[in-house]
Amino acid sequence: MADPSSYRPKPGQIPDSPGVYRFRDEHGRVIYVGKAKSLRQRLSSYFQDLAGLHPRTRTMVTTAASVEWTVVSTEVEALQLEYSWIKEYDPRFNVKYRDDKSYPSLAVTLGEEFPRVQVMRGPKKKGVRYFGPYAHAWAIRETVDLMLRVFPVRTCSAGVFKRSHQIGRPCLLGYIGKCSAPCVGRVTPEEHRELAEEFCDFMAGRTGAYIRRLERQMHDAAEEMEYEKAARLRDDIEALKRAMEKNAVVLADATDADLIAVAEDELEAAVQIFHVRGGRVRGQRGWVTDKVEAVDTAGLVEHALQQLYGEEKGDAVPKEVLVPALPEPVEPVQQWLTERRGAAVSLRIPQRGDKKDLMGTVQRNAQQALALHKTRRASDLTTRSRALEEIAEALGLDSAPLRIECFDISHLQGQDVVASMVVFEDGLARKSEYRRFQIKSFEGQDDVRSMHEVVGRRFRRYLQEKQKAGEWSEESAVEDADGESRLDDDGRPKRFAYPPQLVVVDGGQPQVAAARRALDELGVDDVAVCGLAKRLEEVWLPGEDDPVVLPRTSEGLYLLQRVRDEAHRFAISYQRSKRSKTMKAGPLDAVPGLGETRRKALLKHFGSVKKLRAATVEELCAAPGIGRRTAETIAAALATAPAPAPAVNTATGEIMDEAEE
Repeated sequence: MADPSSYRPKPGQIPDSPGVYRFRDEHGRVIYVGKAKSLRQRLSSYFQDLAGLHPRTRTMVTTAASVEWTVVSTEVEALQLEYSWIKEYDPRFNVKYRDDKSYPSLAVTLGEEFPRVQVMRGPKKKGVRYFGPYAHAWAIRETVDLMLRVFPVRTCSAGVFKRSHQIGRPCLLGYIGKCSAPCVGRVTPEEHRELAEEFCDFMAGRTGAYIRRLERQMHDAAEEMEYEKAARLRDDIEALKRAMEKNAVVLADATDADLIAVAEDELEAAVQIFHVRGGRVRGQRGWVTDKVEAVDTAGLVEHALQQLYGEEKGDAVPKEVLVPALPEPVEPVQQWLTERRGAAVSLRIPQRGDKKDLMGTVQRNAQQALALHKTRRASDLTTRSRALEEIAEALGLDSAPLRIECFDISHLQGQDVVASMVVFEDGLARKSEYRRFQIKSFEGQDDVRSMHEVVGRRFRRYLQEKQKAGEWSEESAVEDADGESRLDDDGRPKRFAYPPQLVVVDGGQPQVAAARRALDELGVDDVAVCGLAKRLEEVWLPGEDDPVVLPRTSEGLYLLQRVRDEAHRFAISYQRSKRSKTMKAGPLDAVPGLGETRRKALLKHFGSVKKLRAATVEELCAAPGIGRRTAETIAAALATAPAPAPAVNTATGEIMDEAEE
């Protein structure tokens, strides 16, 4: 691990001008490429105190052994040079979009004497007209098969074309009317090229005029009683319409735009792109990237634009690019896109109308892609095993934590404080054992006290049920006094009687210390505790002054993050459900003269509506701000109001009262 001060440039060496910089490791390999409006300000930021750097940036600067830079005239030149160097060096610490060359496109080789329609992948070639990319090659072949009836363009390879020309007999497509057979001279090179250009015009979105022309020809043929020709034209029109139906009409016919959406978390990001040409979605593609460098949504968008248009020119760059966040500054990127296209390009965030609605669709696709990627990653047994082993090694555990429980606290400005407990076994969520807690002892924004209470309650129940299980074991009983089974369907103790090997809390040192203190007070010394701080993804251990920083590519860190995020989601959903119940019109709303402030004071004083219903007039008078007349009115209103339906634990399906854990 290198000391950044050992290769830090001397003061005054770095120019205060736009440029591109490269960090190299001890072997001379480029590990990071970046651009800056001011090289001096940007590079100086890397050589500050390591404790103030983002963990990913800290790893990069300690891996590097030298830094160099190149001065350019404008930010546009810096953008272009950065893209070129990223493509050339493939730096390990830059954002890398995976599968960027795996999406097929529909290609027409207009540079050949007899243009060919085919599926193409990889870098684009000169003299070839591209449409797409598409998600699947079979989608292209289905579209082409429908359109060859109307535009019988050559689709065969060079070898098949040459052989048919030699033997003077076309291939099968020539016999069934799906190829004009230029190989045997049925059409001239000029006529075949005209067919290929009409095919391209139709794919480019100029469909309305062509279909109207076919419809006129069909009607003319019918009037002249050429019914076979009219029927063939009718079938041609239907084939073209079926091909058009594969791409939904979403915007005005003249709209050419690319829509880019990003779904991200702390560690990964998914990018989805919809290509709209002639008002129709002509293609879709997506990438998933590890966020190796510290980058926000605008930075991800800028990287996506570089990846998407770095090797494109002309019409391949659309008139309009719609994004969820604009790069900062936006002018150089917009100017770079304009230079790539050769005409003005609008780079903006859609605010209203059909384009914003379509952007919502693209965003949902990005979120689904990220969720699918995480699901596939989590479902791999080898990956899960490696993650558990890495956690055990990083935390110094004797064995892999096969059962992990994570706790999180949620509240709204100190009100309705709740907590969640989620369970992961063998790296997978076990939702039937999720639990929700209401923090009873106090209200307020004190996550440390809340964490101490909830961990203490969970393990107090564990010790109680462990004692009961021991008594039942001695009696060789598997049912309690009510005849209810004390075991789950898989034969394990119910509810809290099954302990974890690792407790994870959402937070840093204070929350970890509170959880450890709760366990120590109960004498539980065989359960490990750690915390995951959300801001820097640092793992904290009890009594340690410095966090454990897991490698960015660690599967163990990925699993801990998933556990933490699931606990956060479960806590938030519970807190919101309680909030929505509180906000609904209740029996106190109808009491004249009782405003929102005194209603909240009553609920805070008694703790719940259930206890409020059971209170006497004298007990109501003891609440702050409540006189006897008001207390009598409240008691009458509560007596006549219907009782609320019982709450249901969504994790277990059990009916629970307000004090249930």
